[in-house]
Amino acid sequence: MATHLPLGLGIVAARGSGGVNAAERAAWLRDELHRHNRLYYVDNAPEISDTEYDRLLRELSDLETAHPELLTPDSPTQTVGVAPVAAFGEVRHRVPMLSLDNAFDEAELQAFDQRVRRFLAQDEPVRYVVELKLDGVSLSLTYEDGLLTQAATRGDGTTGEMVTANARTVRGVPLRLAGAAPGLIEIRGEVLMTRADFARLNDEKLARGETPFVNPRNAASGGLRQLDSRLTRERRLRFFGYTFGAIEGPAVPEDQGARLAWLREMGVPVAAHAEECPDIEAVIQAIARVQAQRPDLPFDIDGVVIKVADGALRERLGDTARGPRWAIAYKFPAEQAMTRMHAITWQVGRTGLVVPVAELDPIYVGGVTISRATLHNPSELRRKDVRVGDTVIVQRAGDVIPEVVGPVLERRPEGTEPVPVPTECPVCGTPLLYGEGDILLRCSNKRACPAQLLAGIIHFVSRGAMDIAGLGEKQIQFFLDKGWISDIPSLYELGRHREAMVNEPGLGQQSVDNILAAIEESKTRPLSRVIIGLGIRFVGEKTSIDLATAFGNLDALAVADEARLQAVPDIGERTAAEIVTWFADDENQTLLERLKAHVNPTLADLEPLGDQFAGQTVVFTGKLETMTREEAEAYVRRHGGTPAGSVSKKTNLVVYGPGAGSKLAKAEQLGVPLMTEAEFCEQYRPLESP
Repeated sequence: MATHLPLGLGIVAARGSGGVNAAERAAWLRDELHRHNRLYYVDNAPEISDTEYDRLLRELSDLETAHPELLTPDSPTQTVGVAPVAAFGEVRHRVPMLSLDNAFDEAELQAFDQRVRRFLAQDEPVRYVVELKLDGVSLSLTYEDGLLTQAATRGDGTTGEMVTANARTVRGVPLRLAGAAPGLIEIRGEVLMTRADFARLNDEKLARGETPFVNPRNAASGGLRQLDSRLTRERRLRFFGYTFGAIEGPAVPEDQGARLAWLREMGVPVAAHAEECPDIEAVIQAIARVQAQRPDLPFDIDGVVIKVADGALRERLGDTARGPRWAIAYKFPAEQAMTRMHAITWQVGRTGLVVPVAELDPIYVGGVTISRATLHNPSELRRKDVRVGDTVIVQRAGDVIPEVVGPVLERRPEGTEPVPVPTECPVCGTPLLYGEGDILLRCSNKRACPAQLLAGIIHFVSRGAMDIAGLGEKQIQFFLDKGWISDIPSLYELGRHREAMVNEPGLGQQSVDNILAAIEESKTRPLSRVIIGLGIRFVGEKTSIDLATAFGNLDALAVADEARLQAVPDIGERTAAEIVTWFADDENQTLLERLKAHVNPTLADLEPLGDQFAGQTVVFTGKLETMTREEAEAYVRRHGGTPAGSVSKKTNLVVYGPGAGSKLAKAEQLGVPLMTEAEFCEQYRPLESP
């Protein structure tokens, strides 16, 4: 459809004798461009070509350049980006941007529905709306009297970053709301990048010899936080609104469907596929339909969001400290894709475990580009019978760890052979040994194997252990190659090489001083962290805390026998045997003595903070999202309670998250008091503890 130009206005000129009204022309161009933005981004019904739109935009830009007094804050020309800023300011959200609880299967959706109806004390079904869970970056837009005045990221939910200049360049963000009532309206939504724009952006980066982005979400997140908003515009980001935050003035529609319609009326794009459902059974059917359509969507989603449709019921349900009781996110199972496996390499870990890894032609799966995936162990490799040259099915286990599901046999090339299992360590050449029922393959050269040494030091400095900032894999390998370190204790003697380190290209004085300061700071880490850092098999964060609590120092732990170790709750025969074996090793004893010369561990993480759980046994089950399982159990322990791994009649409380299974069922059967993670955090506020 042709653009309708105002009668009598052709070439733009300033008002004067025989001239035309520049102000009227600029006003018309602004209105017309806003109208076309809405037709394109909201209604999906463009009337003009991109070229014609660009011509109108250029005309308005030229007009504003000639007459700066005509420039307005809501002008479409303000989406082109501005010069770099020094940094982003902080924005405190008027209404917190809360998270959602997650569900992973039908049973958890049914449990959500039961909780909602139980809270409302009603037996009749509750209406829901199913919306797409966009895999992007949350954004808050504040409008005052219809004009965009502020844009902020979610941040920690309470405080975000000011990104107003960048948000102006995001497609679909209205600079002026259509027909908005006077007052303040905060609109919340998601910024994302379409799959097509992501592919285009990566093609451009590869052509320039740059590293491509891993996934659209990362590209969108980084684009929204560019200091130069002109770079944000180049990312071609899109905005979709889905809810409101603070409202001062206009009345918000009660029903969720009406709220989405109101967003569209104001010119805010809303993702399609929002579907109203009369009950939870209809929700489950709607989810199946969305999941089937997922591959054909122009952008990534990682699930759907289920919301109570009735606004009055939502008010009654309210929020917990973490999120609304009236909504839940349903996460889709791992995505799968097919690609070619061009090689298999064997990776050596810190305990000597040798694992087959599939080297793949890069493939985009579940939001990331995958080029390597685990095959777990030789037994799995034989069972799956994947061969070099095979087309294989790849998925992200739990949408996190890439793994090979198996080969596509009908695509197997002729002449392929089963992959041979190595008999010698691929790094040091030591003969490999089978263990754990001939399933796991290990290199026994635990002292001199370079791969085990590197992995052991990486583990020691990691965040979960001694948390020595600035020491990554490449940095550690470089120090090993230089001969500046040779094992874990030698890290604490690295300062002897400071002068040589400072003179190395890529290091420099500040970087070296930061590393040495971080090493110095680690000398007084809690005892449990030191125990983790030793890298004893089967001793993770929880076990290390139990050991630190039971023994109080490394000397007492070093002489404990298996019977004494098994007296510690949750430490079994296998773990006790590994601990005794580790401390009985002469070289480990030497390492320990050298380490003790530098490290003076504390018991600060075991000191009591309160007694609200005194005499109580608490079990955590399912996926915890605001804290780790270890943090939750440490909180209970430091407040007088006993965290346990199983449910019994003696259990006083079960705290559950998404994915809770048999433990939750047993707790319900025994009548044990239950709490969601959000309810636990709201009542006890564990993350606010010292």
